[in-house]
Amino acid sequence: MGTTDRFSRGEVQRILDVTEKQLEYWERLRIVSPKKGRGEKFYDFRDLIGLRTAKQLIAAGVPANRLRRSLDALHEKLSQIKSPLAELRVVSDGRDIIVERDGARLEPLSGQFVLNFETRELDDKVHVMPERTAEEWLAVARTYEADRGTWPDALYAYEQVLRIDPRRVEAVINSGTLHYEEGDLVAAAECFVKAVELQPTDALAQFNLGSVLDESSRLEDARHHLRQAVSLNPDYSDAHYNLAFVCEKLGAFEEARRHWRRYVELDPTSPWCEYARQRLGQNSAHA
Repeated sequence: MGTTDRFSRGEVQRILDVTEKQLEYWERLRIVSPKKGRGEKFYDFRDLIGLRTAKQLIAAGVPANRLRRSLDALHEKLSQIKSPLAELRVVSDGRDIIVERDGARLEPLSGQFVLNFETRELDDKVHVMPERTAEEWLAVARTYEADRGTWPDALYAYEQVLRIDPRRVEAVINSGTLHYEEGDLVAAAECFVKAVELQPTDALAQFNLGSVLDESSRLEDARHHLRQAVSLNPDYSDAHYNLAFVCEKLGAFEEARRHWRRYVELDPTSPWCEYARQRLGQNSAHA
């Protein structure tokens, strides 16, 4: 069963064996600040590590000022990690906290105290939590998509959707879109190819694949998929626009004119409509 990276207050209390009052107290001290999504507070795996650390240090009598400094330093290290569930373990050398990643030790945190646990302890508890459904993972992914800083978490959530339901085209397309926005055209194209294979009659999948292939200079392939998009949805204005561009690059000016013209008809108030009209005028010279 797969792991998760979004936990409710009840799940945090069960995993860490803490009470609601303890959690509220730690929040007032700003030891942890839960995220908010869809009207509910939730925590991620980094929060679990921080809370687990805080609980053990408080039990050991670490003063509040040293606790705050140490947790701030730990948070800074964790913020650099995209997938803490897989990449991190937190150990102690008998004196300081040490954060290890890929077998390499990062600099110790400030303060001298003993912390002797690994994130695997939390991981084991997370594994026994009830599995989310594909729909629930989709909701998690959409929440993470809202902030560019949490796009890696969104991609992880989409991976979980596809692990549960490998034919979920929406998750494939949305993953491709995130890769595209991050500038990874290769990963984006792989996602859109998969989306087209899963659902060849999906105009959006055809459009996205054609557009990425255009940016990758695979013009004939791009034209093929953009043609598919406008064939599946004749009123798809953006597909007509991109197809017109590709046709011009290929010297197919008559075909380009048809799609510039159709774009103007479909979206006459668009900010790009004036440019489309200009292209129509210039292309008349090639008639």
